[in-house]
Amino acid sequence: MTVAAILAVPAGTLRAQSADFSTRAENAILIDSRSGKVMFAKDPDATIAPASMTKVMAMLLVFEKLKEGRLSLTDTFAVSENAWRKGGAPSGGSTMYAELGSRIALGDLIKGVIIQSANDGAIVIAEGVAGSEERYAADMTARARELGLNVSTFKNVTGLPAEGHVSSVRELSSLARYLIEVFPDQYKLYSEPEFTWNNILQRNRNPLLGNYPGADGVKTGFISEAGYGMIGSAMRDGRRLIVVVAGLKSPRERAEEATRLLDYGFSQFRPIRLYAAGDAVAQARVWGGETSTVRVVAKTDITTLLSEAEKATAEAQFVYTGPLVAPVRAGDQVGKVNILADGRLVTSAPVYARDSVNELDSIWNRALDSTLFMLLGG
Repeated sequence: MTVAAILAVPAGTLRAQSADFSTRAENAILIDSRSGKVMFAKDPDATIAPASMTKVMAMLLVFEKLKEGRLSLTDTFAVSENAWRKGGAPSGGSTMYAELGSRIALGDLIKGVIIQSANDGAIVIAEGVAGSEERYAADMTARARELGLNVSTFKNVTGLPAEGHVSSVRELSSLARYLIEVFPDQYKLYSEPEFTWNNILQRNRNPLLGNYPGADGVKTGFISEAGYGMIGSAMRDGRRLIVVVAGLKSPRERAEEATRLLDYGFSQFRPIRLYAAGDAVAQARVWGGETSTVRVVAKTDITTLLSEAEKATAEAQFVYTGPLVAPVRAGDQVGKVNILADGRLVTSAPVYARDSVNELDSIWNRALDSTLFMLLGG
């Protein structure tokens, strides 16, 4: 899946929105992560102050630089007086209580920002990477434009009030989708329940974690000018939904509306068992083996969630790099089965060789097998 495909969140809906479903959020969107289709939206393109949801974009730049090798988790950055006063203990805001003048490893700063929503950690990263928070925020805006996000404009890395610091719930859902699809390993940090720094334990502020089945991220936000908002995500039976709400009056209302929207979304699907454990999925070509093919099976039940409309277009595709090279052992993972609906990937599951295939006993037989493979096209 390309970056463009991940970030494209179309205006159309998965199905007609329920006429009797509403939300107290001033702005809201619910999307299916794999397809990007919108399942519910309320004024999703209006500009909002993203508050600490800003930090999703701030961390995406870090993850990209780590992937490119331009940063390392062991790099250390100094806690400046600016970072300490604006984001540390004296600020009274979200902080990891970084000590003035200390140096902190990037890996710990990332955890502070993601789990504790640490303003000081975010500023320390920005100053260490770009030289100043302002330059880093400008880089965030430039990257947003490269990703096709035309509303999101960042003046800082914390989400603290600043004129012109805006986004939209649609674009925040796009950023969350990009994070989840492109950086799955780093995304796991968003489900961490707590983090201790400077001998102070703080818990993840996401109200869905541990309370909503399948919830594993991503970020809350609050400033008095914008109210309470959050980006949330949950996954069930291989199907992931992303919700963004904004403009709510309390943390409780925020949690309730995010939960209601996710419940609404998952209610549009029905669990479907595509393959039972042991079911044959396909045949795979084997090169240089005593037999030319091996049966491929599901090791466990393969299930997913599909809407009524999606059932009509659902299809399974067996994907492997072939031919397999003998010897193949029973139980080896040899590929995966992709489940598509409307031509879009819904979920994937690994599949395995049912039987062993021994290697042919002579180089001549393997050469003959190669010739047959080329002539017959596998």
